[in-house]
Amino acid sequence: MTFSQRLLKWWDQHGRKDLPWQHPRTPYRVWVSEIMLQQTQVKTVIPYFQRFIDRFPDIESLATASPDDVLAHWSGLGYYARARNLAKTAKICVAEHAGQLPDKAAALTALPGIGESTANAIVSQSQDKPAVVLDGNVKRVLTRYYAVEGWPGATRIHKQLWKTAAKLLPKKRGADYTQAIMDLGATVCKRSHPACEQCPVNEDCAAFNAGSVGLYPAPRPRINIKNKTFQMLILTDNRGRVLLEKRPPAGIWGGLWSLPADDMGEIIQQRFGMDKGQLRPLPELPHQLTHMRMTIQPLIGHSELAPTGVECATELCWFESNEWPALGLPKPVRLLLETHLENAGT
Repeated sequence: MTFSQRLLKWWDQHGRKDLPWQHPRTPYRVWVSEIMLQQTQVKTVIPYFQRFIDRFPDIESLATASPDDVLAHWSGLGYYARARNLAKTAKICVAEHAGQLPDKAAALTALPGIGESTANAIVSQSQDKPAVVLDGNVKRVLTRYYAVEGWPGATRIHKQLWKTAAKLLPKKRGADYTQAIMDLGATVCKRSHPACEQCPVNEDCAAFNAGSVGLYPAPRPRINIKNKTFQMLILTDNRGRVLLEKRPPAGIWGGLWSLPADDMGEIIQQRFGMDKGQLRPLPELPHQLTHMRMTIQPLIGHSELAPTGVECATELCWFESNEWPALGLPKPVRLLLETHLENAGT
């Protein structure tokens, strides 16, 4: 049997067939799931996907939603540019494609946040057409099966894997094959402790036969992790509201509401006219991003009067206790508010 035949036979018995985006497997649901699954595990994505689809069941509802609403339903998943691109693409589809995603991969890649592999995954799974998909799971399977040297994210290796993957595609059952090879990487050919004895294609796997599975894929070149310390201000007024600031569109937590923050020490106190004695330091909160190790130094305080010019501007606003939980907030900010806000002003 060919690689694809063995893989499909295995998937028929052991594959994941109860993922929420598979029922029904529409272009919209596949698209949302594929964007969420970028650099995020299935078990993490499932509850977010279900909540997102409940709120935005189709492209029209997503296109007409406010940015805050979209980001609020993404809050905690990270990589927030993904959510912003979903909203942008939805608006384009309503304006230019009669409220539908294009049915061709080339047209899909012209939309924000959709690369070639994601476009192929949408086409393959929603139209049952064979198409090359190269997510992290697929790359791991192929690098081990063919003992491909080099980091799969490198342009040369990526192109090599793309050509290899194209040669393995079956003529039929495109959707099942796409899911099967991703499932194989996620459940059998795992990053650590792979279950090689259970693999349906181990007979011809170069790494398995050479006893070198652990060497593939080659690791990503080391990233220089920066350390950065921020002060964050948890400030409430005499009405029990909390002061939040919208982050710039680009950069860390772009477009989300956050506690006023700065990495310049006492500038937070100066900015809002607060004396040191009015603010109480809280325990530091560490937070890890892909390229940055953050240390957040929270300061909590209460003001009988709102700081000058901060009643409610576009980027800086007071929020009632029943309002801020529905906003798009970075995970550490939400944690700080949930943990400490009830003690603000005491």
